[in-house]
Amino acid sequence: MTILATKFTPEVLLSAPRRSPAVPNSTGKLALYTVSRYSFETHSSKNAVKLLDISTGQSTELFDSPYSEPTWISEHDFIFVDKNSDDDAVSYLKVANALDLDSGAHVIQSFKCPIANLKAKDVGDGTIALALTAPTSASGDMHDALSEKKPHSTAQVYSSLFVRHWDTWVSKQKSAVFYGALQKDEKSGKYKLQGSGLVNALAGTKLECPVPVFGGAGDFDISKSGLVFVSKDPDMNPAMWTKTDLYYVPLRTFTEEKPPAPQVIKTGKLRGYSASPTFSHDGRRLAFTRMRHMQYESDKTRLMLIPNIEDLSNVQEFYQTDDGEGGWDLRPESIVWKNDDSELYVTAEQEGRALVFKLPSSPLDATDLPKPLTKEGTVRSITNLSAHDDRLFISTTSLVDSGSYSILDPSSQSRLLVSSVTKEGKTMGLSKSQFDEFWFKGAGDYKSHALVMKPSNFDPAKKYPLAFLIHGGPQGAWGDSWSTRWNPAIFAEQGYVAVMPNPTGSTGYGQQYVDDIALDWGGRPYNDLVNCFEHIAENLPYVDTDNAVALGASYGGYMINWIQGHPLGRKFKALVCHDGIFNTLADWSTEELFFVLHDMGGTPWENRELYEKWDPAAFVGEWATPQLVIHSELDYRLPISEGLAAFNALQTRGVPSRFLMFPDENHWVLKPENSLVWHKEVLGWINKYTGLDTAGLSSGVEDMSVN
Repeated sequence: MTILATKFTPEVLLSAPRRSPAVPNSTGKLALYTVSRYSFETHSSKNAVKLLDISTGQSTELFDSPYSEPTWISEHDFIFVDKNSDDDAVSYLKVANALDLDSGAHVIQSFKCPIANLKAKDVGDGTIALALTAPTSASGDMHDALSEKKPHSTAQVYSSLFVRHWDTWVSKQKSAVFYGALQKDEKSGKYKLQGSGLVNALAGTKLECPVPVFGGAGDFDISKSGLVFVSKDPDMNPAMWTKTDLYYVPLRTFTEEKPPAPQVIKTGKLRGYSASPTFSHDGRRLAFTRMRHMQYESDKTRLMLIPNIEDLSNVQEFYQTDDGEGGWDLRPESIVWKNDDSELYVTAEQEGRALVFKLPSSPLDATDLPKPLTKEGTVRSITNLSAHDDRLFISTTSLVDSGSYSILDPSSQSRLLVSSVTKEGKTMGLSKSQFDEFWFKGAGDYKSHALVMKPSNFDPAKKYPLAFLIHGGPQGAWGDSWSTRWNPAIFAEQGYVAVMPNPTGSTGYGQQYVDDIALDWGGRPYNDLVNCFEHIAENLPYVDTDNAVALGASYGGYMINWIQGHPLGRKFKALVCHDGIFNTLADWSTEELFFVLHDMGGTPWENRELYEKWDPAAFVGEWATPQLVIHSELDYRLPISEGLAAFNALQTRGVPSRFLMFPDENHWVLKPENSLVWHKEVLGWINKYTGLDTAGLSSGVEDMSVN
């Protein structure tokens, strides 16, 4: 029986189950995943590890504890991380049998620090190669959090960058990849680490993996040939440069007590981010991605190949061109090898979707551009279904479905749905019919794209207020994907037609379109948005553009502040700015300076004219539209002073305004209770000015108002 939500509200969104991608076992019959759920009744979260029967789509709960990262090591055995800390350990590596829970979970090793990013690979002879990451001490050993002495002073002194990153002040600790070998003891039937246990592969170097702050298991891989990992260049300032290199550590047994020195993989003129290292099934070849520019985080990723891991001098680029631009104008991300290693499957963003593409595994054979195997939604992960089945197991989301698992046949491109957590949107009261899209004339000789989300009870004969949503990045894009932070369906179910334009700077429309926002933040993107608004007014009769609101976060928040000082700002009844830039010169208080250096063409003392040209603060004299400002204390990407300055300006000018602050959130509002307040404040604010229902929204959080 499917229980349907009467209305898709913020409470429904935030309390709905959140599933991780699922990973099949060696036979392709079972898959493991985790699920978390928050209750606003008990004000607590519940986490579980679940087992999916791929043939029936039915799931069984294995554990309801805060276990994470279930990882297969045999047909039925899996390892996982237990974060239940006690007096003896901060975390545990455990193993269990998915079909024999009565035997319980067994501890392989306890740790005095958090561990993460488990990877396991059967390398033959009953040996499972294991790799994981953990924070280290100055000696290269795993950090001992239990014995750490608390200093008498909280002062921290810095003499180089980074000082802080994302939401944390940088410490001396670095993360490293540790390797080891697991074998099953014949007498006890329990898995044990062989040799001296886990060994730091980065010991004695200045290298760090995963790359802070969002690096994870995708930053390294293992095979019978050894370990590869990505690390920032230790000789370049990480706040100023994006250069990360790929390193290879040859291992034969994964019990080597002293790891061989990491060997850097050189890629010629490609010197930007490296990512997604993925060994072939035979362990001899390696595919990965690399960017060209070493001060541009949104450069195009190039697909790369090392045909023989024993010869690191032979590195090949797919679709290489003489001008260095590359023949494939999309940005490959995750990589999977076909079972026989003859083909590659990669994900890439294209026109508001994240699709799976297929191509030959050798650049010499890849004469035609990759072919898309999917057409809709956003593919979060792809894996081989099994070693004996060439189909793929994919995890996807869409604008109406928070997560589904499917089997994709690359030969026929057919897709078999295995499980959808929302019954393809039905349990949320949502359907694919609410989703639409259109193309409009951009500010130059090009077309721009916008996505549309309509109310579930949409009537084309009626008119609906407009929610004009502006994405961040700025090198990002709205897509056919699920979000618990900026979910277009939340606005649609309030009674809006939500329009999500992808103006200049957006990804998925070719690299030139991405690049063209640099040095032009308030130029072409703003004019694209103006054209989009006019297109809506002229071509969507069911949208009331005289009753419109605009909202944006990060760069979208910058654009809200920019719009305030320009004619488009007078088209809206109300505005919402989340973590937006008020003063471009003040953006030098950010942490990743390479971003500002690239997009603003240098430092303020070298190119002050451009900073001032695109400065929203320079146009505050025109600000007049009611505006909600949201900012958080732990946002080190765009410090809270930017939100305070915008609010101060609005208040001083007498513009109706409201300031929402979270002391314990970063650039994103992630905690469910805080997110609920965020949604109620945002919806209450825009509904007040468009005349929609505000019952249960901002009125429900009025007791949090200070004045």
